Amino acid sequence: MASGSLNSITTTYAGEFAKKYIAPALLKGSTLDSGGLTVKPNIKYKETMKKVATGSGVIGNAACDFSASADKITLTERVIQPEEFQVNLEFCKKDFHNDWEAIQQGISAHDKLPPLFSDFIIAHVADLVAEQTEKNIWEGVTANAGEFDGLVTLALADSDVLDVASHAAVTASNVVDKLGSIVDAIPSTVYGSEDLFMYVSSNIYRAYTRALGGFGAQGLGAAGYNSQGNNQDLSTGLQYDGVQLFLGRGLNDNTAMAAQKSNLYFGTGLLSDHNEVKVIDMADIDGSQNVRIVMRFTAAVQYGIGSEIVLYHA
Repeated sequence: MASGSLNSITTTYAGEFAKKYIAPALLKGSTLDSGGLTVKPNIKYKETMKKVATGSGVIGNAACDFSASADKITLTERVIQPEEFQVNLEFCKKDFHNDWEAIQQGISAHDKLPPLFSDFIIAHVADLVAEQTEKNIWEGVTANAGEFDGLVTLALADSDVLDVASHAAVTASNVVDKLGSIVDAIPSTVYGSEDLFMYVSSNIYRAYTRALGGFGAQGLGAAGYNSQGNNQDLSTGLQYDGVQLFLGRGLNDNTAMAAQKSNLYFGTGLLSDHNEVKVIDMADIDGSQNVRIVMRFTAAVQYGIGSEIVLYHA
């Protein structure tokens, strides 16, 4: 039998002590877990990001006098302000007891075995938070409960962002052309950057994989890439015209964004006093076997320079 007791599992973590539970919940989504964004972890209220734009005449002919031009350097600002969120859930601990015992006995593929039942419950809730955070990062709308404005939402409202005109639903037959239209719109100053990615939705990634595996057009040949057809591993490291593809699982179908990782930010207050995790055993309160989970945290996304981002939104 598993060691430990389920008689009382009430625990409380606040502020910095809640970080070990909040961090996996927020950062476990595929975009953040794979290093797709620049994470700013210690924003307690908001952070102002300075954008520096320089004119074309930075270098001039030598002269004896100092001659500065006020229009050669322009400073603008974008603000990332994490919003406060909470999770209020209630479980019956009886429903999870058998699963926890199985993990304790080693009949599991989990990397880390939770020694306490409270840790097991928190990990379950963290998975739910990570899934929703992944969606919020890309397509969230702050007017909806439990969401913050995602990168696509922000980009659609910004005239500086470069929109691809020839957008349409993406299939295996047109995916090469559509990816090409995205690459063609990337500014020359950004193309070739080491941290440049094309963040694509699942259906675009799948369509491109199928096209590479064997689509008798676009010069790929009927046998596909490497003449191995569809029976080959094309799941990682996909590129198009030298730009690495990144699977953004939170993106809606037929949506893509080309940008530098260093231009996309996820902000949260992992050390903030707003963080809180509570596991409340209701047995001593109302005699039930229910367990309540309370989590409080902050999160938001933002980008720096809109004119260096390409958006494909069908």
